[in-house]
Amino acid sequence: MDIGNVMTDSLKYPSSNWKKILILGFMTLFSFLIIPLFIAMGYLLRVLKASLAGLEELPEFDEWVDMIVDGIKVLVVGIVYSLPAIVIMIGSIITMWASISSMTAMQSTGMYPSTALGMFTGIGFVGFLVAMLYLLIITPVLYVAIANMAYYEELGAAFKFSEILGLISQIGWVDTIVWYVVVIVIGFVVAFITTILGIIPIIGSIISLLVVYPYYNIFLYRAVAWLYASAFPEE
Repeated sequence: MDIGNVMTDSLKYPSSNWKKILILGFMTLFSFLIIPLFIAMGYLLRVLKASLAGLEELPEFDEWVDMIVDGIKVLVVGIVYSLPAIVIMIGSIITMWASISSMTAMQSTGMYPSTALGMFTGIGFVGFLVAMLYLLIITPVLYVAIANMAYYEELGAAFKFSEILGLISQIGWVDTIVWYVVVIVIGFVVAFITTILGIIPIIGSIISLLVVYPYYNIFLYRAVAWLYASAFPEE
């Protein structure tokens, strides 16, 4: 896989139709209404499908019910793969909350259990670190799982774990890691841009939601398609 070519193509791809970027942006802007969120996620899956099919143009916004269903599928896959981190985080929050509550109760009796508080708070902090580390590691696997679902057009394909790990092996673990690092770096650049735009009250945030985030997300799903397709070089 030529990382340079993958990233260059993926960065150029969204600019083929700014109107569709803006439509996705409006879905992002109103994602708090839930349905637009599912439409946005479903459209990104459609971008992935179109890219795997070799299409160079952004897909259309049509068949809205199908996009909503696809968006729900993407959400389900994301939740399942993130579940261990979610459980660890909830456990960490409960541990820290319990330690603070216990300290408050004991202080009311004149006791100051600072050692116990520090221990439980430390356990909670370590839990958060473990959860973050898990998410960092599982994210590229999640992307390949979503691509596998897009390729076979069935939800179950996202949970064929041995097949997905086999695909990553075919892609090459080193290539996958390099791809992932570059995507993260570009993500940091996008975060920097949105931070600068955030200096402009209201308008800056609207620009980020309407243009910057949709552009990056389309780039990301195009890049995911390239990553997945590299498992089948003969095709």
